[in-house]
Amino acid sequence: MLCLQEVDRNQARSGAAHQTEAIAAAMGATDWRFEPALIGEPGAQWEAAGYDDDDGTSAAYGVGLVSRYPVTRWHVIRLTPAPFRSPVYVPTVKRFILLRDEPRVALVAELTTRRGPLVVAGSHLSFVPGWNLWQLRQLVSRLAGLGHPCVLVGDLNLPRLPVRLGTSGWQMLATAKTFPAPSPKLQIDHALGFGDIPSVIAATARQLPVSDHRALVLDLAE
Repeated sequence: MLCLQEVDRNQARSGAAHQTEAIAAAMGATDWRFEPALIGEPGAQWEAAGYDDDDGTSAAYGVGLVSRYPVTRWHVIRLTPAPFRSPVYVPTVKRFILLRDEPRVALVAELTTRRGPLVVAGSHLSFVPGWNLWQLRQLVSRLAGLGHPCVLVGDLNLPRLPVRLGTSGWQMLATAKTFPAPSPKLQIDHALGFGDIPSVIAATARQLPVSDHRALVLDLAE
């Protein structure tokens, strides 16, 4: 199972590729889905994606899930962006600028595994301090309400302590520094578990040539 964040569909900057579809084809996975958080170009002209207004071909940006396990049901959870601009340091100009927050989305798959039903969710939360913790609390509440064991992974933009405090009843499944990729100083990408999930055999963070984060790799018992 592969959970993707900050992926493009039909964006000029990525060669008009459907990145999630291309990854699914490379994996030989028949069950996959891309869900846009916004329609348009990040950092330029865009609008928040809705539940029914995506035509499947427009330029979009969001999250994806690719699974070799059969997916029996998909869920989409949309998370409200912060209603104010927040300062972000931009290394290229060596100063802070006020950025408008973007809408966020969680993509959720109910899987059929050898152990029974398992929910896997992937998301990328806000960069705005405090708002991302509010989004996380909303998200874990919705996921727990599905009534199955669940694994939530993704770029939560939060260090370990706030994640631990904000997810009562959930297990932290991985301890590994993930950002920045060349020499990581902190963990802001996480794997969380709820309910009777498979035991963790190993959890590592691997540097890849395609991201400024290290990829969090979770190996679960079958």
